[in-house]
Amino acid sequence: MSGSGGVDWDDDDPFEEQRDQVESPMRRLLFEYGRPYWFSVTVGLIASVLARALDLLPALLLAVAIDAIFGDAAFAEQVPLVVLPEAWLPATQEAQFWLVVAAIAGSFVLGAVFHWLRNWGFNAFSQGVQHDVRTATYDKMQRLDMEFFANKQTGEMMSVLSNDVNQLERFLNEGMNSATRLIVMVVGITFLLFWLNPQLALVSLAPVPLIAIFTYVFVKKIQPKYAAVRSSVGKVNSRLENNLGGINVIKSSNTEPYESDRVEDVSRKYYDTNWEAIWLRIKFFPTLQVISGVGFVLTFLVGGYWVFTGSGPGPFTGTLETGVFVAFIMYTQQLVWPMAQFGQVINMYQRAAASSERIFGLMDEEGRIERDEEAEDLEVRAGRVEYDHVGFGYDTDDDRVIDDVSFDVEGGETVALVGPTGAGKSTVLKLLLRLYDVDEGSIRVDGQDVREVSLSSLRRSMGYVGQESFLFYGTVEENIAYGSFDADREEIVAAAKAAEAHEFIQNLPDGYDTMVGERGVKLSGGQRQRVAIARAVLKDPDILVLDEATSDVDTETEMLIQRSIDDLTENRTTFAIAHRLSTIKDADQILVLEGGEIVERGTHGELLANDGLYAHLWGVQAGEIDELPQEFIERAQRRQARTEVDVDADDDD
Repeated sequence: MSGSGGVDWDDDDPFEEQRDQVESPMRRLLFEYGRPYWFSVTVGLIASVLARALDLLPALLLAVAIDAIFGDAAFAEQVPLVVLPEAWLPATQEAQFWLVVAAIAGSFVLGAVFHWLRNWGFNAFSQGVQHDVRTATYDKMQRLDMEFFANKQTGEMMSVLSNDVNQLERFLNEGMNSATRLIVMVVGITFLLFWLNPQLALVSLAPVPLIAIFTYVFVKKIQPKYAAVRSSVGKVNSRLENNLGGINVIKSSNTEPYESDRVEDVSRKYYDTNWEAIWLRIKFFPTLQVISGVGFVLTFLVGGYWVFTGSGPGPFTGTLETGVFVAFIMYTQQLVWPMAQFGQVINMYQRAAASSERIFGLMDEEGRIERDEEAEDLEVRAGRVEYDHVGFGYDTDDDRVIDDVSFDVEGGETVALVGPTGAGKSTVLKLLLRLYDVDEGSIRVDGQDVREVSLSSLRRSMGYVGQESFLFYGTVEENIAYGSFDADREEIVAAAKAAEAHEFIQNLPDGYDTMVGERGVKLSGGQRQRVAIARAVLKDPDILVLDEATSDVDTETEMLIQRSIDDLTENRTTFAIAHRLSTIKDADQILVLEGGEIVERGTHGELLANDGLYAHLWGVQAGEIDELPQEFIERAQRRQARTEVDVDADDDD
């Protein structure tokens, strides 16, 4: 069922397919990313074991004090002291008392040292693994094909990089620490209880099997709920990221109430999903604590009666010393909390496992672009580009977006791609940059197939200036130098001058050191585009790709940008996409695309004389609408209808 705003919560988790293929995510996490930190985790584990062992010592020493110092038992025969030579033990009660006091104090001091080492070890381990996982996941994600980003929302990916990675820290630190504490306390206390009195130990530990069964049922029920929670967090992040990115549209459209409802919908789903997991937890933990407390009550009941009467009740035989009974009470009380905390450890583990599945699901994603790390670098000599019967579809089951496209571009030429919206112009150039790989045919640069050269060298030889000139948060200088990080200020200024950007940059409050804001919001559209052109100038690429670089600016700014582009394209192989045909009429070759095919090619004059699609598009921009043939108008209507259907389908996806 869809909520308002078109959010379909019955859709699959966007990472479900990848998650289902991940095997043993926690084992993989520890072996792949924990190994570099073996020293710190080993220190943490050993220190935790020793610290917990020392935590058990005071109760034994108290039993000694009660039964030997304050009672009639022989001091040398008491449990914690049998490991010492009898000659080392003091003879007087006062000296024995101070020995026990010193041992208890020493256990606390030494325990504090081991607790400090435990905290250092586990924190160093968890922070190191968390850092490595986050950076490795991001590195993997940014190397995926553009097809992956087209199918995933930014908020979902941010959820993996942030929330899911952060979820690991709690288990790797608190969870592993608690698990070690639980194991040491349960094993240690069990050993001591049986050592002190095996019969009473059976009473104290009677609830343990029931706790194990109860915990097993809890794990089975909570695991799918945590997977649903992680998915719902990603959907909340996607909605918030989407809305914050489009805040200008929301405000100008006066749609704040509508968007508040959409956020309320996804937040409510997260609330409901998370509450289901919480409700299971809040039923589980108190019940577990009650079961654990049964052991304490039984121990006090049986042991107290045993001490009170001097003989074992029912089937129990022998005597029970007061000090041993007190030790049992203290150990059973110490056992209640670890047993109750066992559910918390399982809880943290299941959360971390659900997050690990999403993380490794992302890291195991395979793209359609095959990367050959041993491929040779591209060598651009003349800059000749050949498209040889190229075919491509974004989904292999769909119709071709590009169908049998062939053309040659000589080095230094400028080729313009024009055509209606959805004709495939941008896709043709994305294939050159290998943002996608061709399904059929080949693309060659100076005779080298772009699929057979290293991806880094291919893109290093390309300069790209798009319609939406993305600027990173930082200074103007940093944005111009992006990708050419070793450039000095003199080179950056020269590039800005070539892009007609130097004068407006100088007029900014801090010149080249002016912060441009998020996505360059403090600059106008024309200023951002000129900064992007300066970036391309500084890169000095062999091949230049211009994707409607002047489409969103006024006429005066367009004139300035066009001057920059004319200088930049001189003696450089250039591809230009344009809806404003006046900006490309001087191109050496114009390719007219429709429906993914080249339907016309030639110079501006030749295409006008041909009186085909290009001439009609030129007529539209020249204001000669009344002179257009009816067939052209009908085809435009059909194309527009198809485009709207495609957009609606994308929105539904």
